[in-house]
Amino acid sequence: MPLFRRKAARRTALDEPAKKDIAMRLVSSAENSSLDWEAQYAYIEDIGDGRGYTGGIIGFCSGTSDMLALVELYTQRVPGNALAGYLPALRAVNGTASHRGLDPGFPEAWRQAATTAAFRQAQRDERDRGYFDPAVARAKKDGVGTLGQFVYYDAMVMHGPGTDPLSFGGIRDRAREHAATPAEGGDETTYLNAFLDARVRAMRQEEAHSDVTRVETAQRVFLREGNLDLDPPLNWQVYGDSYEIG
Repeated sequence: MPLFRRKAARRTALDEPAKKDIAMRLVSSAENSSLDWEAQYAYIEDIGDGRGYTGGIIGFCSGTSDMLALVELYTQRVPGNALAGYLPALRAVNGTASHRGLDPGFPEAWRQAATTAAFRQAQRDERDRGYFDPAVARAKKDGVGTLGQFVYYDAMVMHGPGTDPLSFGGIRDRAREHAATPAEGGDETTYLNAFLDARVRAMRQEEAHSDVTRVETAQRVFLREGNLDLDPPLNWQVYGDSYEIG
């Protein structure tokens, strides 16, 4: 009589629609204190972190080039839009916390643009191009599952995709000094703990990011639970607020 073996459950990936929505809600809980990430297109303010204006669904910043890239993309698609006239100012303040040339009208122009489907699509596309797609691709190459892919994505959103010690690349390099990736033969949980340790270290070197609850009472919780596929139900806390995805 032949023996039948139960097939191993198929592992999910963060770029599957349901898991991607979970990722957006998790990031929104940390960035906007809300699970309703689609309500954040019009959000814009200076949060005092040295990055100028922060706006939109992942916190595009006037001081870190991604807000500029977003407005350039939107203007390529919709010339003469409400934000197009601010492109010279965005180029001038890139890399600084300055609002020069943006005040007083830029925030209202941003909110006006956010009423259009084209600007909302541009935000999603720039999020994917600059952060989501590279993070998921790198995570898959490193052999980590859905939770690890989210860990990479959230780190890239906050720290940027660069290679310096406080950016995603530097955090990953430091993690790999302490643990091998699964693709290198390492244990997935051990490696992800090393990555989160490296990220917490980077966060604590910036006053604006010194609250590490988005790691310690969210991502680390999922990891301790062994939820490597980021399957609901999910319960976590950020900045003392509790959230749940059922």
